[in-house]
Amino acid sequence: MKTSYPISSLLHYKSPALWSVGPETTVFDAIGLMAAKNIGALLVLADGRLRGIFTERDYTRKIALQGKSSRDTRVREVIAADVVTVTPADTVEDCMRRMTENRVRHLPVVANGQAIGIVSIGDLVNWIISTQGAEIEQMERYIAGGVAA
Repeated sequence: MKTSYPISSLLHYKSPALWSVGPETTVFDAIGLMAAKNIGALLVLADGRLRGIFTERDYTRKIALQGKSSRDTRVREVIAADVVTVTPADTVEDCMRRMTENRVRHLPVVANGQAIGIVSIGDLVNWIISTQGAEIEQMERYIAGGVAA
């Protein structure tokens, strides 16, 4: 299983849509957008800069379980101050390691100070499954004599 592909390769195959909210957005509006787009995380941007990431986990742990109102709470009140990010040159393996070490499921991809994408654990798993399938198929063709050495 090859995991040395750069994240830029994975981003190339993802939808270019990058969903985000501002820090003053209510949690209610943020979860509404996440539900409408069927996504589990939103980038939090202010003045074009990444300020954080808002996830379903933030909602469940910092709003629902604490009895706060999603209509009265702003996204800025529940996002982590330090965002774990990756660059387009980081590999799938790098991303998996960062997710595991930091116990996160989403990583913003940042280039030249700008958020250019986001990858989830699901994206990484799907990428690995796809590349593994392609490598197996190529090996089978080689063994069967269909590919020149």
